Amino acid sequence: MDENPTKTNQSAHLALDIGGTLIKMVYLSSDDNCSPDSQVKVSQEESNEISDGLMKCHTGKGTLHFLKFETSKIDDCLEFISSNQLCSHGDLPDKKQPSAHDRKLIKATGGGAFKFADLFMERLGITLDKVDEMDCLVAGANSLLKANNQEAFTYMNGHKEYLQIDHNDMYPYLLVNIGSGVSMIKVEGDEKFERVSGTSVGGGTFWGLGKLLTNCKSFSFDELLKLSHVGNNRVIDMLVGDIYGGLDYSKIGLSSTTIASSFGKAISENKELEDYKPEDMARSLLRMISNNIGQISYLNALRFGLKRIFFGGFFIRGHEFTMDTISVAVDFWSKGEAKAMFLRHEGFLGALGAYTSYQKEGSGESMSHQLVEQLSNGVQCTGENQRLLPAEIKSQGK
Repeated sequence: MDENPTKTNQSAHLALDIGGTLIKMVYLSSDDNCSPDSQVKVSQEESNEISDGLMKCHTGKGTLHFLKFETSKIDDCLEFISSNQLCSHGDLPDKKQPSAHDRKLIKATGGGAFKFADLFMERLGITLDKVDEMDCLVAGANSLLKANNQEAFTYMNGHKEYLQIDHNDMYPYLLVNIGSGVSMIKVEGDEKFERVSGTSVGGGTFWGLGKLLTNCKSFSFDELLKLSHVGNNRVIDMLVGDIYGGLDYSKIGLSSTTIASSFGKAISENKELEDYKPEDMARSLLRMISNNIGQISYLNALRFGLKRIFFGGFFIRGHEFTMDTISVAVDFWSKGEAKAMFLRHEGFLGALGAYTSYQKEGSGESMSHQLVEQLSNGVQCTGENQRLLPAEIKSQGK
């Protein structure tokens, strides 16, 4: 294997989804000779931003890399593109303006494709070819659901079950993308969809309010999520049993452990904010937001008579408690008639949609289409939901 594979990899395609909180990147390296078990070597700073967003899928056409960076630290993303030669002129000296001949065009979606367009041109000579955000989300979801037999799954009470999607009976469905905010999209076909609802209470709410409540201002989203994993929301949430003396309210189907009021115990207890454990507040906050999203999603599915609800976006992160909470909410409000369904590539729908848009223009010899098809045919994915260990981190050029 090459001593420094990322320095020699040449990307066939690169696509970005630049959101308010995270930048999602998808790129294909066509000459990756690394084994499926190898990691992309990145610098210490880059590894902190990539975190568990690092994933690689090996196909017959090369290796598809999935990465994420914090939008607030976009310089790390720009440096990664430059250091890994994802554009032919990535080694231009700092502040040197590329000539018109040098400029490259890449697909990008999300609000940041507009906000940071000048920055990409100034720093890397890259023109961001802007693709509509909703178009990309739907295209990414549709492509994955059609191509990958192990893309969609249900999760409840610790049990994960992959679903076989009938491609002839896939539509209509509700796509719930949970990013900084939440978009709910009624999908009726490959290019037929409508954003029917949404909520501002999403991943950005969890991260922002979580930092304020826990006073852990240096926490990343993933660190706050891990903190919630060890918390106990019952310390702060008011349950039905707290109101009914430990009893169920069986007449309307509420168990004693059902949350009656998120953060409700803080009303009656003579405590200050610092008296509560950060992990308990993080847990309560995560449960409140997840419950709310699950309920609103089902109500919108009911509104349009949709039987399938797919959840995507980087809020979920494959986190078991988050998925379980959303699933329980959908199950409760639908009286067991509907199920929440999750996606393996949940956070990269927009980036994948932008990536596959190359095909529509006839570029890349339909490589994007072939790639998506191969996601279900012997593709090996590595690095999913992993954090690089210090021993695995290797600075560029060493």
